[in-house]
Amino acid sequence: MTKAPDPPDHEPDERTVRKAVLASAMGNAVEWFDFGVFSAGVVTAIVGTVFFPPDDGGGATLRSFAMIAAAFLARPFGGLFFGPLGDRIGRKRVLAITIMLMSGSTFVIGILPGYSTIGWFAPLALLLVRLVQGFSTGGEYGGAATMIAEYAPTRRRGFFGSFLEFGTLAGYAAGAALVLTVQLVLGDDAMHAWGWRIPFLLALPLGIVGLFIRSRIEDTPEFRRMEERGEKARTPVRETLTGHWRTILRLICIVILLNVGVYTLLTFMPSYLIDDLGVSEVTAQLITIGVELAMITVIVPLGALSDRVGRKPLLLFVAFGFLLLSWPAFRLMQTDHWLGVAAGYALIGGLLVPMQAVIGATFPAMFPTRVRYGAFAIGYNVSTSLFGGTAAVVVGSLISVTGSNDVPAFYLMLAALIALVPLLTLRETAGVPIDRAGEPDAPAPEGLRRRAG
Repeated sequence: MTKAPDPPDHEPDERTVRKAVLASAMGNAVEWFDFGVFSAGVVTAIVGTVFFPPDDGGGATLRSFAMIAAAFLARPFGGLFFGPLGDRIGRKRVLAITIMLMSGSTFVIGILPGYSTIGWFAPLALLLVRLVQGFSTGGEYGGAATMIAEYAPTRRRGFFGSFLEFGTLAGYAAGAALVLTVQLVLGDDAMHAWGWRIPFLLALPLGIVGLFIRSRIEDTPEFRRMEERGEKARTPVRETLTGHWRTILRLICIVILLNVGVYTLLTFMPSYLIDDLGVSEVTAQLITIGVELAMITVIVPLGALSDRVGRKPLLLFVAFGFLLLSWPAFRLMQTDHWLGVAAGYALIGGLLVPMQAVIGATFPAMFPTRVRYGAFAIGYNVSTSLFGGTAAVVVGSLISVTGSNDVPAFYLMLAALIALVPLLTLRETAGVPIDRAGEPDAPAPEGLRRRAG
């Protein structure tokens, strides 16, 4: 007699969970590898000159930031398409599609001819590739978070969920480190001529490795149980939007802080250090990579901590921290010594990483299993499109208009203020089984009820 892979009353063994977590985090790493490459100060400027005419009145860096923002226009559509599809046909199948679309798009950027070769077709082709990339990414993050949350044991969901953003930080740091290595090895002339393409080309083999890992796991136990019981939503999009719009709206407001923080720190800051503060390219890259590596070392312990004290206390710490410390952090970065720059940058990273540590366990648990992928993907990507992808363009433009290098601090403080409202009313889900976490009447776990508020 063949034994069922995961009986309904049992959680999968730890080896299976670790494989699922690796498979999920790998896709996030591929996505952020692209951002690590694209937003590295030298590559950001090069892309803005290679794909656009030389004298059109715009800065090269802002052109690249505009391309980053353009990709985010497609993310909500990707979330609306892939999210409900994942609730209907399974998380695994959709995630196989998204990781190849993401890595393939990054690879294509590395082989696209520039403006000097094909004229205005160059920026149009780059825009198309970025839109495809944004569309696929819209289905990736929600699925990866759902996969981890539905595989992770209830009492360790924070620990395993933290690996989602571990993949973000690792992918970004790897992309930035690769750019720095290529630049140091080849020199500026070769880097500007053709060397900048190398990091983009390496995304494809990374995606193939991720696809192989994902092909070797089953779909989540929660999805398979729901499928066996015949409880899948017949019209996931309608059920998601009509039955869970209030929770989606709360998610959007919370994610504003996450997105403004992440995309300011990882996308905007390298160029901010170089263009606005006058830090050298190599020093800016070293500071960025150093802070990312420090965040990587603490993100998993913070996720584990949330299993003991709850997610809500850490999220409130982040929101109040950004309200009080964003301005001092950016004033530190405006000092003339690299130590002050590094200290201010590290302070922003230190405020952000507790939130990154718990979102993989927190956000999927806000929704029931039958609409979890779709509801999370829609809410998360709407917020990301409006406030994440535009962060670099908005902040960069405001600095140009106002002449103030404090603008990023004020933007972070505003995002924290918006997020505080839903965070204060957020129900604690640490210790609650994932199949109960999204239910309105799910009880707060014993030992965390006072903290849940």
